[in-house]
Formats: sequence, structure tokens, C-alpha cells
Amino acid sequence: MSASVDLADFLPAYLAEAEELLGTGHRQLLAMEASIRRGLANPRAVRELFRAVHTIKGLSAMVDVEPIVDITHWMETCLRHADRAGGRLPEASVEPLMEGLREIEQRVRQLAAGKQAAPVPPGLLSRLEALEAEGSSGGGAPRAAPAALALEEAVAARLSAAEREQLVTGATGGRRAVRLDFIPGADRAAHGVTINSVRERVAALGDTVKVLPLSGPAAGGGALTFVLLLLTEAPDAALLEAAGGPPASVRALTAAPASAPEPLPELAAPDEEPEEARRGGGSLRVEVSRLDEALERLAALVVNRSRLARAVAALTAAGAPTRELQAILQENARQLRDMRAAILRLRMVRVGDVLERLPLLVRGLRRSTGKSVRLELDVGDAELDKAVADRLLPALVHLVRNAVDHALELPEARRAAGKPDEGVVRVASHGRAGGLLDLTVSDDGRGVDAQAVAARAGVPVPASPDALLEVLCRPGFSTRDAANATSGRGMGMDIVHRIIVDQLGGELGLETRPGAGTTFRLRVPLTITLLDALVFECAGLRYAVAVGSVEELIEVDAAQVVRPAGAGGVCLVERRGNTVPLLTLARLLGRAGLGGCEGPAAKALLVRQRGELIAFGVDRLVGQQEIVLRPLEDPLVRVPGVVGATDLGDGQPTLVLDLAALGLARAKGSPRRQGGLAREEGRLI
Repeated sequence: MSASVDLADFLPAYLAEAEELLGTGHRQLLAMEASIRRGLANPRAVRELFRAVHTIKGLSAMVDVEPIVDITHWMETCLRHADRAGGRLPEASVEPLMEGLREIEQRVRQLAAGKQAAPVPPGLLSRLEALEAEGSSGGGAPRAAPAALALEEAVAARLSAAEREQLVTGATGGRRAVRLDFIPGADRAAHGVTINSVRERVAALGDTVKVLPLSGPAAGGGALTFVLLLLTEAPDAALLEAAGGPPASVRALTAAPASAPEPLPELAAPDEEPEEARRGGGSLRVEVSRLDEALERLAALVVNRSRLARAVAALTAAGAPTRELQAILQENARQLRDMRAAILRLRMVRVGDVLERLPLLVRGLRRSTGKSVRLELDVGDAELDKAVADRLLPALVHLVRNAVDHALELPEARRAAGKPDEGVVRVASHGRAGGLLDLTVSDDGRGVDAQAVAARAGVPVPASPDALLEVLCRPGFSTRDAANATSGRGMGMDIVHRIIVDQLGGELGLETRPGAGTTFRLRVPLTITLLDALVFECAGLRYAVAVGSVEELIEVDAAQVVRPAGAGGVCLVERRGNTVPLLTLARLLGRAGLGGCEGPAAKALLVRQRGELIAFGVDRLVGQQEIVLRPLEDPLVRVPGVVGATDLGDGQPTLVLDLAALGLARAKGSPRRQGGLAREEGRLI
């Protein structure tokens, strides 16, 4: 690449756009591969992949990255032939194209690291060039005469070329191209039949190519008709039922085939598309470092506001008139909260975007393990902070990799167990109130053999899933005798636990059934920088805990605290007719005398610890306020139960606790952990 200063100025934008286009390219190539397996053409995927490759080629030429220009040129040529073949790509072409994308990605990373892009690897261009020869010689499946569509002008005029081609290709390939007319009405809406419910039902019966609203007189006295253009194998009766019955109607879109094949339109270069549309409707790409800087400025304002609040409180206590100051302070708090929400929204990324590389990972694992695997992603529109997403992705990659390599059986073993040849790995996320996000990674494989794990670890057989998970997460533990290219180096679950629990302050759980599969449950905070926190006093010191982690705050009535025999010194407190274990936080923190029943505190914070409620007794609740969390990066002072420190505005560092983790650490009774906490307090205070 040229060392030109002018070109270097373009490099950040080039890298960001190339990365985005590579993501698109991988998704479309995987979609094409899936279509090939089903014996179908996929003209839309071919065109989208061509568009991505063509744009990368143009951008790379602009910044003078010749190796990428060479690779994209031959990929582009291959895709033109696929487009002329009606979106049919020979299966043998997938791997060279995938290799081309990988090589482009590698060179983009080299440029991002300040290195020169490596030359094109030997043999790649000749393999891509051979795809051109194969396409020119008429390779691939023979084309049938394209089906002719019978479309009204009002409908035909609103179809894009890709949508029309999808209908033609689908009909030519043997599927039914139909038009389903749905006429909405008040009586139907009263029974829950709306265009949204119809779309959902129809989606289960085929592929929806287009939904068009048409105004004008409609059957049944309506004035609006939704036209759904579908490719399906379902009978008319099923489609009518999905649309709520008459006055809905179904009609076929295909007429007699044309007498001779007509050439499909030549693939147009993507520069015909308006630039604004290509860039996503006016969105702005911003470097993450700039967002980090804005968040840092906001954090300083939050700390400063806490100092101001303390000063005003001192004036009030001294009898000074502070009514107007209090009003200004209240307004300032509201403005800071609004600004915080706005900046955090800028930093939020869709979970689906975070996971977009998993299909590519599973594809590679399919090839390396010889297993038949289907990855299902059910992540909805959930979002989380970019900083959390960056830390979370490696953990998810480990879990998916382990699910394929360790958990799923080979096809013959699955058949012997009465399972389908194809195993399933499912990643799902569910939004959750309280600033937390729940995710699951599950498989339908063999499950975790607790006895085998115990034998390998040299410990008794774990009596619960939590105990089993603890063994699996031991540093260096592996169920493999020898490492292979995929896993077995004893790094996976240790890393997952460290990321989810230690770095993010989240939770990790396990459910497994022999022969039926395993599910890992992850709960992570949506953001880890600015938190709403409860501040409380315990044994003369103040601590903070995230509001989202506290389920309830209760008054402790000493008369209702009991110490049952055989409970190991743990007291119980009554809560709406149920008893909850009560742990005195001062004792957990090593700041109270040992021995005897842990006396009841004035208040208690109720926290879920592995699904069970635990009450942590504290001396006094100071209040709720927004805090800036500063993680403890030094591994020598990282202690279970302490997620970081904060400044409450008085200049004194205050520990931010993870009560659930602290309780678990206490239950294990590790002197090292207790000593670590004491050292950390001593270092900060």
C-alpha cells in the first residue's frame, strides 16, 4: 500500500466499511450455500454478495490495496456467471469464494494493525479464475425455461428486479408463486386477525417475497387490501385459513411457461443505487474511541454532581437557605440522566450483530469435525453496550465451539441414539428489566457426564449442576486427552467463567441431561460503566451495589429472625410468609467478630444467588445514586465479590460489590478470597 499521507487519511473509513461489507459477504455466501443444499437458486444472495465484493474492490482500488483488488476481481467475475445462471452457484464454487473472503479479511486486519497487506496466496487466483471457465462453459445445473408471471400493473410496478427474479426463479424451480389478498376489518381485528398475525401465519407456510398495501374498493366492503406475494408448497385452503378465510382470496401468479428461455438481465454494478440508501438512510459511523471519550466526560460530570450534592447538603445542615440550589441540583440530575441515556444509546449494539460471525464459525466446525450441525439464532432486537459486547463475544464463541466439538455426537452415534443426524446448537437472548440481559447457549447433544468429569478431575461426583459447573470451570481442566485443532487445551470454560462472572459481574449457570443436551445460562449487565447503585453502610464503611442486582430491600425485625438447629450458624428471616437465609454483610467482609449467631441488621438487601433468595444484612441505607464504575484491572487485587470501585463525590474510593458472588465466595470459605478483600479495602481506603 502506498505510504501517501492522503491515503492514510482515508484508511479508518476504509477499514470500517470493509469490515461491514465482509460481514454482509459472509452472510450472503452462507445463505447461498444453504440454498444449494436445498437445490434452489438464490438470486438475491448472489446480487448482495456481488454488491459487497464490488464495493470492496472499488474502495481497495481507491486506497491502493492491490492484493484485495485482485481477489475481488475474480470473485466478481464468478458471481456474474452465477447471476446469469439465475442465481445458481455450483457447489464447488462456495469454498473458493469463502477462501477469498477470508483472505480479504486477513489483509484488512493487517492494514488495521498498521502492516502492509500480504500478497495474494499462491493458487487462490487460479482457483477463482477456474470458476469463471466453469461458468462460461455452462457448468452447474441446466436452466429450465423461466416461468411467466401474471401480475397486475399496480403490483408489478412496485416490485424490485430482485423480488421479481425471486418469484420467477422460485416458480421455475417448482414452487407455487401465489398472490394472497388479505382485507383487514374491525371484526377481524376483534378476533386478533391483523396483517401482522397473517404475516406470521403465512411465514410458516412459505417464503413471503413482498407485502403491498393497495387502496381502493375491496371485497367485503373494505377500502384497503394487503397483497402478499408468496412462494409456497401449501394448498390454497391453508393459505386462506391463515388469512382468516373469505373475503381473503388466493390466486396463482404463474401462466404458461415462455416458449424459449429469455436471458436474465445483466448484473448491474451497484453504483446505480443512491449513495444515501447504500449507507443506511443517513446513519453516521463514529469511532468507538470518540464514544468512549464522551462517556468519560459524562462520568466526570456525574462525580462532580455528587460533590455538589454533598456541598448543598452541608449548607442545608448548617441552616443556609438552599431551596433554589436544591431545585437546580434536581434539574441538573435530570439532565445528566437524559444525557447518560443518550450516550448509552449511541453505544448500544444489537446482539444479533454481535453474533453474526457464529454461523461462519459453525460452518468451519462442521467441516473440521465431520458433524452435521444447524445453528439457530433467536436474539430478537435486544441490545447491549459495545464494551460488554466486545467482552461477551469470546465467551459465546467458546461455548458454541464446545457445543459442536464436545457435546454433539457424530451422525452415526446420533442415529444409534434415535436422534436426527443433524445436531442443533441454539443461541437465544431475552431482554430483561433491571439492566440485565439473559442469554442461553443450548445443544441437543450427549449432555455432560458428571461421573466422567469427576473421575478426570479427581474429585467426588458433583451433587448439583452448580457443583458440576465449578469443576468444568477449573483452570486447565479439560475432558480431552489431547488437544485437537478445535479444542482440548483446557482453556474454554475457565475463560467463559472469567469473562462472565469476574469481568462483567454476571452469572453463569448450567443445566444438563444425559443424552438430551446441555444449556448454559448467561446473565450479563447491559452496561458496565455507569450504574444506578444503592449505597449503604456496613461496619463503619460505605459500599455500593448495582440496583439491578437487588430484588428487594426489607426491614429486619429482630423478633422474626430465627436460628434453626443444624443450620450451621445461618439465621433465617421471615419474608411474606417464607424464610430467607440472612447473612450479615459485616461478617462476610471480615469486619465483625466471628462465632455465634449472626445478629440481625437493621435492613437487608435481597439478592438472587443461583436462583435462591439470600438476604444480606447491612447497618444503614445511605441512598440511591448514579455511580461511575472503575473496574479493578490489576489481577493481583481482583477479588470475587468486588466488581470495582467508585467515587461518591467525597474523593474517597468506595468498593462496588457483587453480593451474589461475595456470598458464594464466603460459602466456599476460601481464606485467600477473604484475605484478598481485606487487602483490597486496605489498599483503597
